Amino acid sequence: MRIGMLADVYKPHVSGITQSISLTKRALEQLGHHVYVFTFGDLDYADDEPGVIRSPGVPLAETGYYFGFRYASAARRKLEAMDVVHVHHPFLSGRLALRYCRPLNIPVVFTNHTRYDLYAQAYLPGLPEQLGTTFLQAYLPSFCDAVDLVIAPSEGLREILQGLGVRASIEVLPNGVDLALFREKVTPVSRAQLSIPDEDVVLIYVGRLGPEKNLVSLVRAFGGAHAAYPNTSLVLVGDGPERDNLEHLAERNGLTDKVVFCGMVEYANLPRYLSAADLFVTASVTEVQPLSVIEAMAAGLPVLGIRSPGVEDMVVDGQTGVLSADDLPSFTAQMARLVAEGETRRAMADRARLDAERFAIEKTSARLADRYAQLLAHRQPVRGRRWQILWRRLLDRRP
Repeated sequence: MRIGMLADVYKPHVSGITQSISLTKRALEQLGHHVYVFTFGDLDYADDEPGVIRSPGVPLAETGYYFGFRYASAARRKLEAMDVVHVHHPFLSGRLALRYCRPLNIPVVFTNHTRYDLYAQAYLPGLPEQLGTTFLQAYLPSFCDAVDLVIAPSEGLREILQGLGVRASIEVLPNGVDLALFREKVTPVSRAQLSIPDEDVVLIYVGRLGPEKNLVSLVRAFGGAHAAYPNTSLVLVGDGPERDNLEHLAERNGLTDKVVFCGMVEYANLPRYLSAADLFVTASVTEVQPLSVIEAMAAGLPVLGIRSPGVEDMVVDGQTGVLSADDLPSFTAQMARLVAEGETRRAMADRARLDAERFAIEKTSARLADRYAQLLAHRQPVRGRRWQILWRRLLDRRP
């Protein structure tokens, strides 16, 4: 099959969605399919993989996103030759998929990766919550009705979409992770390199340092756990707009030597950082299906998270980790308990490693390819509309 992945942003931007697209693309290619990524961005950027087709767009400040309302003519021609297209953002890419592919009866698949309602609150705090919800209730149901298959990476997100008024059938299909990288025995990053005493219990977070990740609460909870158990350290792997704020917070609370900011690390080196830790921690409630949680589990770490859609679909409370109530005292208490109970952590670590296997990219990509094939088998031929397509191309001609 010729498969088009449509994304508003792709590499070099780093995000869970970008990583998911890249992993799925490679896995589908290993199954013998031809996969292309259609996106906006710097046309001079040298991609590290084949099949990335960029159209020009206007950069949005320092976000890594480019704004564009149409694909370049070469990209459009390539897109219209696909057997199936898979949309990973519903707004720009989603509208373009319907615009270019629907007239040709090319099946359109949509995966909702993001809690758009909560992200709007994090990045537009002045926007009334009702306004963001009203927009999503107006937009997402009609968009989902217009595509051929709607995918939610977790059961919790399916319920959220249904609560926003989506009545189209929603299939739960998790995003996959290349577990091979995390199954292997690796040499952990040394405690000396991290400036952490050998006797410390090490907590680790991996991901974007953004306001939507609730990292202020995470650092505050760590401060409480550290007050009870001084031989603890927190390692934050990643970068983002909250880093300065978090560094100042750690300094104000006397935690400068106990909260380690590693910045961005090469993905291939991530298992070494996870192997240096004893517990993975996240306070985010905006997740859909956090790949970082699965990666940590595959590396043999129990997970402490907050009970919320996405995280609670990944973590089995009391077996592969602990799910806390969404309040600072409860989260702090659970963190302190897991710091103190080494045997509990080790038992959960073994179960976490086994449970992560259900998210292996080989399994999820095979299921996805099967769904593509089913849609393609029911594709109706285009009849009597060729002149409309040619006329639209004429009107839409751009360099």
